[in-house]
Amino acid sequence: PSRGCEVIKWGVVSCQPPPQTPRFQVLPPVNFTLTVSALAEVLLQWKPNPDQEKNDIVKYDVEIMTPMQQMYDTKKTWSTRRAVLHNGFSARIRTLLHYNNSEIKSNWVTAKLKAPPGAVETSVTNLSCVIYTAINNTASLHCTWLAGKAAPEDTKYFLFYRYNSYTEECQEYSKDKWGRNIGCRFSNTYINRGEIDQVVIIHINGSSKDTAIKPFEELFNKNAIEKVNPPRKVTVSLKQNNLLVKWEMPVSSFLEECFEYELNIYNWKMGYKQILETTLHSFSLTIDDTCRYSIQIRANRQSWCDEGFWSDWTEPLFIGKNQNVFVRVFIFAALPSTMKAAIPQCSSLHFDDRSCGKGGGRSRGVLGPCTASSPQTLISSSSSALLQAGERLLHGAGIVTWPDDK
Repeated sequence: PSRGCEVIKWGVVSCQPPPQTPRFQVLPPVNFTLTVSALAEVLLQWKPNPDQEKNDIVKYDVEIMTPMQQMYDTKKTWSTRRAVLHNGFSARIRTLLHYNNSEIKSNWVTAKLKAPPGAVETSVTNLSCVIYTAINNTASLHCTWLAGKAAPEDTKYFLFYRYNSYTEECQEYSKDKWGRNIGCRFSNTYINRGEIDQVVIIHINGSSKDTAIKPFEELFNKNAIEKVNPPRKVTVSLKQNNLLVKWEMPVSSFLEECFEYELNIYNWKMGYKQILETTLHSFSLTIDDTCRYSIQIRANRQSWCDEGFWSDWTEPLFIGKNQNVFVRVFIFAALPSTMKAAIPQCSSLHFDDRSCGKGGGRSRGVLGPCTASSPQTLISSSSSALLQAGERLLHGAGIVTWPDDK
């Protein structure tokens, strides 16, 4: 057979045409530049190679190499990328041409931004930020950090935040014992509570007479650093021994299905608490109604819904009977140390914070009986005289104690 042909079987000859060389060469872009266009933002620009033959199906491969690898393509001759820049930035680009149902690629062209100047270990460390949102839709921003290990005592740190196109410098700082700024508070910001998955950029630079201070940047997901608002309109009711707690979801732009809740139910007579979890807006619990309980609730978004920081606990609501323990704890705290030493049994009145587990269910649970023999509430008979003396002491000092409920 002739060149390019071969015998396959039973004398059949198969011939393949020789590979075709492209009519033109794919050339890399020119004038590739990197420019810092805003805090933690780089503008990448380039131009098509002037010697490249015109073709309608030209794209560009862009690869960000540092600080974090990322690759994408575009038909434009510019691109912007957000990234922390305190350790520099580098990227490369090449031409991508579709020709005869195949992709032909040029060589890479690389550009770099050097890291900004600054001495080692002079930049801030342990940066932490929290967003607090108010009912009137305003958002405040609080950040704290530590001075770098090698930062001189005269170092002055300056914080800037950027949200979308808005940038602002901090005007309200907290300081360490050397007078260096180690915290910042923005009472009102341009952070929009209703926007989801936006980025908050924090940039901290500094100055010193002794050395150059290295800047530091960090990008935060807005929702991840938002402190969730507490649940609203919490109510508790007790019918026989059935405790019912109800509430409404926090003020938020998220759907109510996003939230999870924790209930802190504290038994003041027994001196223990239970932390119970639910995703509902109510919780039913069987309790001993001869005990005194306080109930608090807090909220957070679930992990699948951009989990933030847990809200503060709601103000405690009380239910059940008032027990002697309130009077005795108050009296015991006010007794002189010599009298306290004579009542070792009273040490059990310092309530612990031990958790009693998650409960038997997500919407209903049972608390154990509130027995009078509990060591958490018993005061020995040998100490009763001292307690009575303590009550007289408090009354004599003009301090009012609460009477027991009968």
